[in-house]
Amino acid sequence: MKKNRTKGLLREAAPEPTGLPGILMDSRKALRELVMSSGLAVFGQMLEDDRTGLCGPRHKPSPDRSAYRHGHDEGSLVFGGRKVRLRKPRVRSIDGEEIELPSWERMSAEDPLRDRIVEQALLGVSSRGYERSLEPLPAEIRSHTTKRSSVCRRFVARTAAQVQAFLSRPLGDLDFPVILIDGTALGDHVLIVAMGIDVIGRKHILGVSVGTTESEQSVRSLFRNLIDRGLVVERARLFVIDGGKGLKKAIRATFGEWALIQRCQVHKLRNVRDYLPKHRQAWVKAAMRKAWSSGTVATARQRLTHLAEQLRADHPDAAASILEGLEDTLTLIRLGVGGTLQKTLCSTNAIENLQGAIKRVVRNVKRWRGGSMALRWCATALVEAEKRFRRVKGHRELPQLVAAIEAVVNKNSLDTKEKVA
Repeated sequence: MKKNRTKGLLREAAPEPTGLPGILMDSRKALRELVMSSGLAVFGQMLEDDRTGLCGPRHKPSPDRSAYRHGHDEGSLVFGGRKVRLRKPRVRSIDGEEIELPSWERMSAEDPLRDRIVEQALLGVSSRGYERSLEPLPAEIRSHTTKRSSVCRRFVARTAAQVQAFLSRPLGDLDFPVILIDGTALGDHVLIVAMGIDVIGRKHILGVSVGTTESEQSVRSLFRNLIDRGLVVERARLFVIDGGKGLKKAIRATFGEWALIQRCQVHKLRNVRDYLPKHRQAWVKAAMRKAWSSGTVATARQRLTHLAEQLRADHPDAAASILEGLEDTLTLIRLGVGGTLQKTLCSTNAIENLQGAIKRVVRNVKRWRGGSMALRWCATALVEAEKRFRRVKGHRELPQLVAAIEAVVNKNSLDTKEKVA
């Protein structure tokens, strides 16, 4: 007990850092305060120069004067991620109307503050921790708008405007032969995201729809938004989806024979694996991958059907899962797509990577207050993720893919007409 008490006293009586560390700490503090005070002094001089330009030199009467000095007031400006209160010179016209100083008017916009708040949120700073994330100010400068409520209000204002602009971008000038669709859950809400790949392999976030499930209605609502913004319906196109029945129905109802569907092979492997005991999972996984690597649709279909027959007696659910949607897992083989592009488009991994970006941005959100909040956060994360998009792997093979899609769609259309005739 005596030793612990002695250690506590030593800690309490520990001297301030001396020598080189102490000098460096004092220098950093002095430099920061010097830069801040010097910058504010320069800004103050700019305001006085504006006032002189409007009112003329001090103590020199002029008959042509159109304004006069009217003392000082206190105003707020954005500074270092917060608003600070500064002494502001005032000017009035001869008629008694307040005149805004040009320098003050240029510096009074709140956009830098809102942008800083959004940037901090993207980096994982919570609204409660925002104030602590900022550089300290000299004691004589008073600040505000750093508390949780102020930060939240400005974040909502900025992201709401960002979402509106993001979800109304025109799509008519771009061509998307490939579209990937996937959903991500935020609380009780499911955000359905559509990502397009253009003819040179660049990825674009096309739109987002919020609902409670990946239902046909939610996906069709998303498609209506994309079409209203210029997405062409009558264009041969490949859709890559995770296998949800609502997704497929919405694609067929909206795009009809113009759409080819590639079922995500990774999701199919997971679905089959969930019906199998652990000791059989690796073998079945290898067998399915070997089938999909076959050069022809007939060989792949035969191998998958044979695998389902082998599993039917002991694992009927796994066998049924293999056969369910089997033809949609073979679309890329039917199109003759191989190599790197086949590995890119055989699954929804390209769009599922966005889920990681969304989860990182929203990790500090503990309570979701409605679908609009989930949509704002999701769109904010997608806007940030889109800045770092690269062209898809295998993009040089896209011209061959586009030609193959158009050939298959045209053939299916002719076959349909012949059947009707």
